[in-house]
Amino acid sequence: MADPGHIAVLVAVSAAVTWALRALPFAALAPMRHSAVVKYLSVHMPLGVMVMLALYTVRDVPEAAVRQQVWMAVAVAVTAGLQVWRRHALVSILAGTVIYVTLMTAW
Repeated sequence: MADPGHIAVLVAVSAAVTWALRALPFAALAPMRHSAVVKYLSVHMPLGVMVMLALYTVRDVPEAAVRQQVWMAVAVAVTAGLQVWRRHALVSILAGTVIYVTLMTAW
C-alpha cells in the first residue's frame, strides 16, 4: 500500500492543477472584459454554436432513411421557429427533441 504522505501530495497536486485550470479562463478574460471582440462574440457565439451542432447532427442521417430525414427536417423547423419566436434556447431544443423522438417512435 502507498504511503499516506505520498497520497496526500498526489491529492494536493491534483487539486491545485484542477483549480488552476478552472481559474485560468477567468484570469485570462479579466483584462478583455470590456473588449469589443469579446462583446461581439458574446452576442453572436451562441447562434454559431447552435448552427454547428445542428449541422453536425443532421449530417449523420442515413440517406436511405427518407422518413428519418423528414422527421428531422420537421424537428429542425420547429426548433428554429421556436427559437425565432420565443428566443429561449432551452425551450426550442427540448421541443425539437421531443417532436423528433415522438415522430421516430410513433411511425
